[in-house]
Amino acid sequence: MSFLDQIDNIKLPQHIAIIMDGNGRWAKQKGKLRVFGHQNGVKAVREALEGCVKANIKFLTLYAFSAENWNRPKLEVIALMELLVSSLKKEIKTFQENGVRLNAIGDISKLPSNAQKKLQETIDATKDNTHCTLTLALSYSSRQEIVEATRNLAKKVKAGELSIEEINDDIFSANLYTRDLPDPDLLIRTSGELRISNFLLWQIAYSELCFLDKMWPEFTKEDLYKSIVEYQQRERRFGKTSEQL
Repeated sequence: MSFLDQIDNIKLPQHIAIIMDGNGRWAKQKGKLRVFGHQNGVKAVREALEGCVKANIKFLTLYAFSAENWNRPKLEVIALMELLVSSLKKEIKTFQENGVRLNAIGDISKLPSNAQKKLQETIDATKDNTHCTLTLALSYSSRQEIVEATRNLAKKVKAGELSIEEINDDIFSANLYTRDLPDPDLLIRTSGELRISNFLLWQIAYSELCFLDKMWPEFTKEDLYKSIVEYQQRERRFGKTSEQL
């Protein structure tokens, strides 16, 4: 029996975020260049997206390229940017057929101009789709996002548009890149690493965390469904006791 059949449609996570880790190590284990792992990682992205569509998950956010990734070898970075452009060209038909709206967060201005252009074209072409929102975190740093939000709020206070007393969780969240997204219910990380790596630090305050031992190119729909089933078996208390739920 597929894990899909075990999912309770009443208790679905609204938003799943994934740290797609292990492409380079997977390729190295096979005696290949790291780029080979990234190329095969695209298949796993399709598995995750199609799995979310089938399971009626409304929001999927993928950690595609961190701000720190710019420090990787130049050839690898170039290959990753070229892969981003080619993947968007190939996948737009899949987005349209499955009602997927593309979104992006991060310092997009740092991407090469051709990548920015193709990204915006795909965002514009899919803006009316409503079944699932796929958000790519690109040139993304959660700490930088929080610093920018703090600066924006400070400017508003200085300009007299906002008082210090008015600043609360909701106001702060409204100044983040993810202002139009609900916080993730479930965060999945592949490759066996047990850390968050500067990803959605504010937003995952109450997310359930699921760490998988397999590398990202090995990720399948069944892994997604199994993670959802595990999520549904947990008790989410948000600071309350079991008896208060």
